[in-house]
Amino acid sequence: MNILTTPMCHGILRLAGVSEFKINEFKLDQHGVNKNHDHPRADLAVVLSETEINPHMATHFIKIKLNTFSQIKESIKIISDMLGTEPVDYILPSHHHRDRNENRKIKVKVHSNFLKEIVEDMGFMVMDEDDYDFLVYPDYLKDKIKGEIDSAGESAIEIPSHKNAPLDPIKRAEMRYEILEKSLCMKR
Repeated sequence: MNILTTPMCHGILRLAGVSEFKINEFKLDQHGVNKNHDHPRADLAVVLSETEINPHMATHFIKIKLNTFSQIKESIKIISDMLGTEPVDYILPSHHHRDRNENRKIKVKVHSNFLKEIVEDMGFMVMDEDDYDFLVYPDYLKDKIKGEIDSAGESAIEIPSHKNAPLDPIKRAEMRYEILEKSLCMKR
């Protein structure tokens, strides 16, 4: 089976027990077209849920989410169930060092869907308006929302995006959870 995947999804395939399959890594341009045109049509493409896909790249597609630990676990299950593989034994880090009820008291304004999923998973109250305790944003929005970041001062928390985070999905999620836990919980 020829499986096409992005570098960010490669680790999930490995954790899902996919080892005897040929895995081709690809990079998409802004139109969702494979930049590496030398790859033949794959049997399966495993991509992030927000990735726009070109239907000519593969016969079948699996779109996965890797932002929260529960999404990582679910993605591993989806892939291993579909391919009939045995997932690798792994232990997802625990991010619930504090009582989630305590976290609900902290109001957080979030500037991105992937960070919103993490903040909600940690039990914090997500706010849309400006009555918040903390502002959380991905590094790629730093220039765009500079005024809001300046107004928030020390309550603004920058989180590394895909380009500035580890490719390994568990390490990436763990890093983001740790930043949020230290920043949101310890500053209160």
